[in-house]
Amino acid sequence: MLSHEIFMSRCLELAIKSIGAVSPNPMVGAVLVYEGRILAEGYHEQYGQAHAEVNCINAVKEEDKFLIKNSTLYVSLEPCSHFGKTPPCADLIIEQGIRHVVIGSGDPNPLVAGKGIRKLREAGIEVREHILEKECDFLNRRFMTFHLHRRPYIILKWAQSADGFFAPEDNRQVWLTNEFSKKLVHKWRSEEDAILVGTKTALIDDPQLTARLWEGRNPVRILIDMDLKVPSVSKIFDDEALTIVYNTIKEGLEYGVVYIKADHTSLPIQIVSDLYQRKIQSVIIEGGAYTLNQFISAGLWDEARIFTSPMILNSGIAAPHIDGFISEERQILDDSLIIKLNKDL
Repeated sequence: MLSHEIFMSRCLELAIKSIGAVSPNPMVGAVLVYEGRILAEGYHEQYGQAHAEVNCINAVKEEDKFLIKNSTLYVSLEPCSHFGKTPPCADLIIEQGIRHVVIGSGDPNPLVAGKGIRKLREAGIEVREHILEKECDFLNRRFMTFHLHRRPYIILKWAQSADGFFAPEDNRQVWLTNEFSKKLVHKWRSEEDAILVGTKTALIDDPQLTARLWEGRNPVRILIDMDLKVPSVSKIFDDEALTIVYNTIKEGLEYGVVYIKADHTSLPIQIVSDLYQRKIQSVIIEGGAYTLNQFISAGLWDEARIFTSPMILNSGIAAPHIDGFISEERQILDDSLIIKLNKDL
């Protein structure tokens, strides 16, 4: 007999396909199984559209529909129990007469938070929970962090030279990593809700902060520019994506740019609190070193993605130092990439 873990693993493989496409909803995969045979699969493909359970049930072939009632539905996250963009998935499961449901993670969203499981059980459905729960939680770490900690999931990203420098002291723009690493960074951008840089990075690099090298959406661009030094002609203010500027001078919408007043006291806390109110579930911080160190010092980071180039700078601005649990190491041609987690998620 095949184990529950095998089918839940398949749910996770399906769910990850929607990364960058369903926020602020979670990524969810579902598999319907009859006597060890997969009848149908589905995942939540696009925000505002059908959820995983709906897509899975709709994918059952006509000749297999009579088997649905005697099948087991595997789903990586607790089925929703409320009306949102779509009807409750728990109601659909009950209507279909499914008798067994196996769930990976509970849903921390207060609109669900156990209500979906309770509704299923009250309808006489046998529910089994916590199958590959750690893996399911990690898949939706952005969603989980947002609802449990009331802030976005924070990813730090930087490149450093082989001798540990972030950039030259003289503010010259030096590209440390190779083109494959650059393309990977654009893929990452397409997967997150927002991207953040500080004043110095915007002035020196004039970055566009889009995912133009990868198919997918552009993140919301966030600029810390307390004294509004970055010129209005900079690429970060083009019309490719929404830009938010935290500053000490003005507030409001101007030429498509959102200005938010902030002060220098606990600035990272102010920013993540405001992003939470704006329902931004994840942000990738790309620099500069001062901005990265502000978030590190505040303990406001969940994941760090660090490229090390073979290039030697000999001197310059020291790269940030960060402790953490190494979750991944890999080579990208001559660049090395280490991914660290702030805690064992």
